Amino acid sequence: MRTALDERMDATMAALTGAGGMLALGTVERDGRAYPLIAAAPPSLPYYFAHYCAEHADKTFLVAGEERLTFAQTYAAALRVARALAGTHGIGKGDRVGIAMRNSPSWIVLYMGIVIAGGVATLLNGWWQAEELAAAVAEVECALVFADPPRAKRLAGIAAPVVTIEDMLPLDTALAALSGDDAVALPAVAATDHATILFTSGSTGQSKGALADHRGVVQGIFNYLAQALMMLGLAAQDGNAPTEQPSTLLTLPLFHVTAEIPVMLQSFAMGRKLVLMPKWDAGEAMRLIERERISYFVGVPLMSFEILTHPDRARHDLSTVTDFAAGGAARPVEHVRRIDAEMGGANGGGAPLIGYGLTETNAVGTGNWRSNYIAKPDSAGRPSAPLVDLAILDDAGAAVTQGERGEVCIRSICNFIGYWNRPEATAACMTADGFFRTGDIGYLDPDGYLFIVDRKKDIIIRGGENISCQEVEAALYTHPAVAEAAVFGLADERFGEVPGAVVQPRDGATLDEAGLQAFLGEHIAAFKVPARIWVSQAALPRLGTEKIDKVALRNTYRALAMA
Repeated sequence: MRTALDERMDATMAALTGAGGMLALGTVERDGRAYPLIAAAPPSLPYYFAHYCAEHADKTFLVAGEERLTFAQTYAAALRVARALAGTHGIGKGDRVGIAMRNSPSWIVLYMGIVIAGGVATLLNGWWQAEELAAAVAEVECALVFADPPRAKRLAGIAAPVVTIEDMLPLDTALAALSGDDAVALPAVAATDHATILFTSGSTGQSKGALADHRGVVQGIFNYLAQALMMLGLAAQDGNAPTEQPSTLLTLPLFHVTAEIPVMLQSFAMGRKLVLMPKWDAGEAMRLIERERISYFVGVPLMSFEILTHPDRARHDLSTVTDFAAGGAARPVEHVRRIDAEMGGANGGGAPLIGYGLTETNAVGTGNWRSNYIAKPDSAGRPSAPLVDLAILDDAGAAVTQGERGEVCIRSICNFIGYWNRPEATAACMTADGFFRTGDIGYLDPDGYLFIVDRKKDIIIRGGENISCQEVEAALYTHPAVAEAAVFGLADERFGEVPGAVVQPRDGATLDEAGLQAFLGEHIAAFKVPARIWVSQAALPRLGTEKIDKVALRNTYRALAMA
């Protein structure tokens, strides 16, 4: 049954996106199909940055420690970087430029400068080890890579030139070597030009580079902006219109799509202050929320739960936060209820919110808001208006009957173009009529709310970080004493789930858990290393197809882990 909040949200969104509305819709053709788009959105990121950095010029944009930068200062620095890239480094339209750094003002300015110069901002996972970084750089043939000192060490020996950035210095000092000539011409960047590559771990092992064009990224931003304006409109109707500059913490790594689009990029249009946290710490987050009067919190579910359960929470004023949002993984139902009861509106603080989206959809998908989230705490919510078309499809691409389970599929102009140089993988994840197959299994209830119940992909989601079981298995098989290996998810109270593994040693060989974990730590990122590894002297069970029976193994070892 539709709620009063559903009705109000729909009416407010209709006013925003209808004829004469601030975000009125138009249409655009892609691959022979017409898609809705928000007509007021700039065609590409360079125009987006120029417009909103001028509109909010003197407002504080970035806060990092004691450094504070306005929108105008940030944009001026990005223009200098763009001219240095075009004039000194020879970066042109379509060239891939990598960023392998922790969150910092430099990271954000480099991202802006790359796309303003016409390059493709290639976001490298800062937690990767040397082999993973080298593989990704080679995969997309980066022309240049920017790295902070720890990542620069890991990148030693790769073919692409690496520029080391002392990222936590004051911005002008950190980017002093990237000062371009004002006379350098910058290209006109079109909606269909390549904009970004983010890496995604699916069921096929090595991370793939998901390529998006400027229109997809900008429309993704504006789809989120429509949601934000809808909620602001509802607040104004209730007499609760905000009186301060909106602000948020940057708690997530910028190489992930949630931090990139709904957090960092959306902040330009909203004139929102972005307070950077180089490393997550719940106590520090509460201190910053109070000091900076943070109005919106977003992180993986673990983060808001650590604030909720922190022994010092009562010592901090968190009442400025209107929403405690989460993405990357589902929240346990009990967490949703506790956040509402202990930090929600009745206590002068923020209400819980959940979002569901993917790298390949530029983060757009579904959202579950406030009282509706309390009513359906195990739902990912309704499709995000106004651009998302969501369907539950069978293996043949046909829609299943409402309420039946199938693969969650998303279609919008925000969707990515495809995986870099992997046409087969791209074709495999798309239906003939343009839906992206997410690999998640779910159903829609009669009110149109999405419930995700399983995964088609062989992946683990650890605290919002996707891990390919096949990739970890491949790393285990490089150990000379491993004969067979299987990797699967184990339930974990803190991270939701963590990797587990069972291995069979080769005849006469000896293996132990600590030794295997140390071996893996040299080859794959620490978050991918299994938390538990069992050594089995018996051969691993197999199905009739001779494949390892991972379902049986997962059930057996999950029970052992809980014993």
